[in-house]
Amino acid sequence: MDERHYDVAVIGAGPAGMTAAMYAARALKRTALFEAKVPGGELLNTELIEDYPGFESIKGVELAQRMADHSLRFGAELVQARVTQVVPLPDGRHRIEVEEGPPATADAVIITAGGVPRKLEVPGEQPYAGRGVSYCAICDGAFFRGEHLAVVGGGDAALEEAGFLTRYASRVTVIHRRDQFRAQPLLVARARANEKIDFVLDHVVEAVLGDGQRVTGLRLRDVHSQAPRELAVGGVFVFVGFLPNTGLVAAHVDHDGQGYYRTDDVMQTSVAGIFAAGDVRAQLTRQITTAVGDATTAAVAATKYVEEEQAPRAAAG
Repeated sequence: MDERHYDVAVIGAGPAGMTAAMYAARALKRTALFEAKVPGGELLNTELIEDYPGFESIKGVELAQRMADHSLRFGAELVQARVTQVVPLPDGRHRIEVEEGPPATADAVIITAGGVPRKLEVPGEQPYAGRGVSYCAICDGAFFRGEHLAVVGGGDAALEEAGFLTRYASRVTVIHRRDQFRAQPLLVARARANEKIDFVLDHVVEAVLGDGQRVTGLRLRDVHSQAPRELAVGGVFVFVGFLPNTGLVAAHVDHDGQGYYRTDDVMQTSVAGIFAAGDVRAQLTRQITTAVGDATTAAVAATKYVEEEQAPRAAAG
């Protein structure tokens, strides 16, 4: 057998990818788990996980390590390479092209590549990225000790990270374009009870302001009155969603208006043999629990798909 051919290739080693690799390997399929960095995905950017059954509270990095160890225990091969493209081949297999090194092939592919933080796309954001504009509180929070910080967003991540940042910041102002949050009520209540957090609702960020070296404030606009205002802050953390990494397949894959893959009830996309799970898939919620559940279904379905595809080849000799 070709050393670079796998029964199942999993693209991305976040919670969904690690789960898919574990189940495929448990089914005794030759499984590759492709990851450009280290296993963990967004778990590595999350301080505490408090909504994953079995762990009342666990650090993101610890859960990532436990999942990685478990996913590789049954024989999945961790391939540390950045996948650049998945190419469906005429024989039904798929070629996995990587940034460096030779390509691999697989009978089935499960894409769990997550996404990248969505940007505000306002003046000043890009010039001050890394100089006061951040998309990861756990990565950069310690650099802002004593600063008044802004958090932009209204979902779970925004309110969780606002709370995390209060351990470093003198004050955290949460800016949201609506008057209601999308976050879980528990997280909203916790943020409102934190004396170091205040809120600017019904406002959008129009520009990131700075002195040429670092962020000094934000220019905001009231969504109702259109009145402008400025907020002096030493840094801004942006949590307004993710853009899914769904541009990997060199073929049209059915997706929704935001670019998320549409799948059937076994997580298969519109391209035969290509499955999706986790944050690349169109769904109601984006939680660890839904990621691992969908990945379980995808891996079981991919295993059956591989067996059905391989049977005629074996019979042909």
